[in-house]
Amino acid sequence: MRIVILDGYTENPGDLSWELIEKFGDLTVYDRTPYEDDEIIRRIGDAEIVFTNKCPISARTIDACPNLKYISVLATGYNIVDVAHAAEKGIPVSNIPTYGTAAVGQFAIALLLELCHHVAHHSEAVHQGRWESNPDWCFWDYPLIELDGKTIGIIGFGKIGQTTGRIAKAMGMRVLATGSRETDSGRAIAEYVDLDTLLRESDVIALHCPLFPSTKGIINKDTIAKMKDGVFIINNSRGPLVVEQDLADALNSGKVAAAGLDVVSTEPIKGDNPLLKAKNCLITPHISWAPKEARERIMQISAKNLESFFAGAPVNVVNGL
Repeated sequence: MRIVILDGYTENPGDLSWELIEKFGDLTVYDRTPYEDDEIIRRIGDAEIVFTNKCPISARTIDACPNLKYISVLATGYNIVDVAHAAEKGIPVSNIPTYGTAAVGQFAIALLLELCHHVAHHSEAVHQGRWESNPDWCFWDYPLIELDGKTIGIIGFGKIGQTTGRIAKAMGMRVLATGSRETDSGRAIAEYVDLDTLLRESDVIALHCPLFPSTKGIINKDTIAKMKDGVFIINNSRGPLVVEQDLADALNSGKVAAAGLDVVSTEPIKGDNPLLKAKNCLITPHISWAPKEARERIMQISAKNLESFFAGAPVNVVNGL
């Protein structure tokens, strides 16, 4: 059985092993593959199994690789695969649904705390000698914000949203949530409200919802207008949840006081992205998911997905097969 990994480097830049996958067949690992159908088709070739992280697998690619029997996404999001066409061809597509819950929730709070305290900036200022030469015993360049007693609104309250909510609640924040369904575990953390109420009452808005047609652009000029003046926005879910020009305009006007983003609409980010020049906009390069512990879980769950496929009962299938 021939197995191809199209873009393995971000999952395993050298600190993990592919041995859990290798035991299932003849494995070829490409660190990176250009996002071009012809090259993707060439690299898959006659392989029966393909793993991808962000490398797209289109209907054309699926049609051109007739031996393909199983597609596994080394991530939770699977919009890079034409899952409907794969289903028509009888090819199950699996993803990794829960590997990064703790890491992503932790990172959302890290973004928020950095916006509140500007830790990196003030450390750099000290190393530049500014504290040594300061006439007072302390200084700060930005307003420092205490979160206790403030309200965080979380859009999307599944496992990751609830993880962020638990941490925020432990810091004394009131937690509001909106999501596709209410759960007992969610009610223990947050008050479920409609979207307009969440937008109106939140001091901080965090995005943890999937990217669907109904959520694309959920942060836009109209929803921003419903928010408090000086709101913070955190997004380490999916870039296209935000209309970036609208957010940039709101940051530059002060309507949104600050944003902490780990994702943008096109990745890697393009030089003309308006958020790069927006005021008070912290951007990190899509690394919420990337602690070694989380990547080890990706490897382990991917191997279990593959084992289940070989057993004739594939799991974590996202295209109904």
